[in-house]
Amino acid sequence: MHRPVVFWLGLIATVAITAACDSAKAPPAAPPPPQVTVMTVKPQNVVIRTVLPGRTAPTVIAEVRPQVTGIVQSRTFNEGAEVKAGATLYKIDPATYQTAYESARASVAKAEAAVQTARRNVERNKELVAIKFVSQQAYDDAVTTLHQNEADLASARAAAEAARINLGYTSVVAPISGRVGKSTVTAGALVTANQPTPLATIQRMNPMYVDVTQSSSEVLRLRRAMASGELKRASNDAARVTLQLEDGTPYSTEGVLQFSDVTVDASTGAITLRALFPNPDGVLLPNMYVRAVIEEGVRENAILVPQQAVTRDPKGQAIAMVVGANNAVEARTLATVRTIGSDWLVDAGLKPGDRVIVEGLQRARPGTTVQPLEAGKQNEATPAAAAGTGPAPSRAPAVEPAKPGR
Repeated sequence: MHRPVVFWLGLIATVAITAACDSAKAPPAAPPPPQVTVMTVKPQNVVIRTVLPGRTAPTVIAEVRPQVTGIVQSRTFNEGAEVKAGATLYKIDPATYQTAYESARASVAKAEAAVQTARRNVERNKELVAIKFVSQQAYDDAVTTLHQNEADLASARAAAEAARINLGYTSVVAPISGRVGKSTVTAGALVTANQPTPLATIQRMNPMYVDVTQSSSEVLRLRRAMASGELKRASNDAARVTLQLEDGTPYSTEGVLQFSDVTVDASTGAITLRALFPNPDGVLLPNMYVRAVIEEGVRENAILVPQQAVTRDPKGQAIAMVVGANNAVEARTLATVRTIGSDWLVDAGLKPGDRVIVEGLQRARPGTTVQPLEAGKQNEATPAAAAGTGPAPSRAPAVEPAKPGR
């Protein structure tokens, strides 16, 4: 009875050993190469912009000071309001200056009468000296007296004009049009001619200046790039400038670059650049902090690479993974110049047609073979295929399952 059992046990062992040998002989299927997303390098024209911090400044500023001494009778403007050139801002007590003007006018009338008398004497003596009735000396004295009286008249008229001007200065007027600030005096205050403290300050804020600084080394680099043809001017007009306000919002109107200073600041090594911006709504205020975006020029045939595709080696050098021949991955050392938006501007290390890996860098090692998929086309593949792993998508059953009770 034990022989059938031994026979079946031996047969089972033989089948198991044979199956094990067969499975050992068949090698496992090789996994497919990992799939990565690449971007083919294409040269393009790029506008080079530089962001520089700066401060706003009014185009015209005037400090209002009295030109005569006296008591302020009234202030005729609202602080912070727009004023026109020539508008009266303060009234100074004109009583003493009115009296001085009237006195000067009287002196002019007196001098005019003296001139008329002297002129008649000259005419009379001229006739008398012709008939030898008076001496030549008497005629010469009359002429001299006339000249002296004419000089006194000119002096009196000048004094009267000065008195009139001083009387006019009792009305302190706006020298320019603009927005007036706070007043430093009130009615009843004593002010003096040409005092150091201004009564008020007027600023013209439309248009508005924006002063920014740029290092002298950067200015030299820019000039060399222009001279060599690496950069070309974006337009024949003045360089365009845009603004970012201190809260990060963009300013709605573009400006133009006016000039660059001719002197380098010895303490900072920077050069001041000045741009001009329209300010019709008064958004820009004096001394406001802003960031100016200046168009330096256009770089032709520039190569841009997304920042996500560039890593750094232990030495800090920029590295990009490129899919080369036979879809093999190779590392490239790049010379990056600056960032433009979300891309790096590359000076060396890449050429047109190179396929740079932008996604899937964790699966791409130098020397490995990958399956590249052009950026923008990965949506055409299924999520599982795009990842290179995972089961195939399930399909609906061909036969409807039976329901209970049938």
